[in-house]
Amino acid sequence: MIEIRSEGGPVKIALVAQNATPLHPRAGAGPDRDDIGLSELTRELAGQGHQVTVYAQKNLPDLPDQADLHDGVRVQHIDAGPNPATTASDEPGKLDDAGLLERVPAFSGPLRSHWHRERPDVAHALRWTSGLAALAAARDLAIPVVQEFHSLGVTERRVADRRDGVQADGASAARIRLEPAIGRSASAVVATNSAEMADLARLGVHRSSIRVVPWGVDTDLFTPEGPAAKRNGRPRLLTAADLTQRQPLETLLRALTRVPEAELVVVGGPAEADLPRDDGYVKLAKFAASLGIADRVIFTGTVDYALWPTLLRSADLVVSTCQYEPAGTTSLQAMACGIPVIAPPVGGHVDAVLDGTTGIIIPPDRPALLAQRIRQLLARPILMEAYGVAAADRARSRYSWDRIAGETLAVYDRVTAQAA
Repeated sequence: MIEIRSEGGPVKIALVAQNATPLHPRAGAGPDRDDIGLSELTRELAGQGHQVTVYAQKNLPDLPDQADLHDGVRVQHIDAGPNPATTASDEPGKLDDAGLLERVPAFSGPLRSHWHRERPDVAHALRWTSGLAALAAARDLAIPVVQEFHSLGVTERRVADRRDGVQADGASAARIRLEPAIGRSASAVVATNSAEMADLARLGVHRSSIRVVPWGVDTDLFTPEGPAAKRNGRPRLLTAADLTQRQPLETLLRALTRVPEAELVVVGGPAEADLPRDDGYVKLAKFAASLGIADRVIFTGTVDYALWPTLLRSADLVVSTCQYEPAGTTSLQAMACGIPVIAPPVGGHVDAVLDGTTGIIIPPDRPALLAQRIRQLLARPILMEAYGVAAADRARSRYSWDRIAGETLAVYDRVTAQAA
């Protein structure tokens, strides 16, 4: 008989994150970067007395087979074959979905061997290929698997179809086909937001097995108190975006033409020195020039994570015009710094931003309406101050990593009790 831990005792957690880089986190400011979140979640879980092993793919040759991430958190790198000649981006060691899917068998075999020698109480898989590997490795070992997609292929495809009608490639098609099966096979599914929960239910995942546990924010680093970047006297709007997604940023630039006194800081893309060679930046800069606002738009490139709160605190408003952002990471970080947020009703924003309390929810692709809301808020500093106070309180009370870890542990408790 397999032993299951007693209720309330320490849990042995296997956190499967195939393409994560926990020892060298990709931490640049921008939408939904999750390596830092993985580090924060595991730190909190271990801090509450539990044993965590993160299983990641060895995508860089100099990575050790095993290393400590935090006290009580071990990283186990699994060699799943030679590194590809090309990757999903310019980031070393980052594979695209096709590369990850191809390596699932080579990843799950050693994973199963590890679990056969040292059985965890629960496996928690982050993203869909990790779920495939975890389910294969856990087969016949009676290990409950908790699946967290973070983002669903059907949702991303729906957004892409609205944007440009691009057809799914082979890896995307496989993802869309396999995610429902992964969700139905897991012991429980963690949804990042309520909209994702609805999509999972439409895919046939039973609602009783789904729990909404959002991605959190470091409320010790992102605080209203602390230094702020220098200002030049203008009202400052700030956005963090993927420069390759031009339509959302063009919406914001059009809105800026109707807010003549304000400047816009755009964070994202490569390092600042490399911006002139970046196609996304070049096109957006030309577009800003064509609108006559080039002197009021500042492209920073990527921003070091440690400096990100300083820049956020310098803003009057953080504005998102994204078409999809599962966790709403940038908005949560801004809220934790006491900065009001204007965002569309998509992804994590639906749950995080309380319209008329911590900021404003506004339909996408409405530059004139967006400009009107920005002008109204900038003209009412007392209201913005109230929004900022409410935003910081919501970030601390709902999205701190200690609370997220507690809610995650509640999911583990449920599936291990069912396994027992």
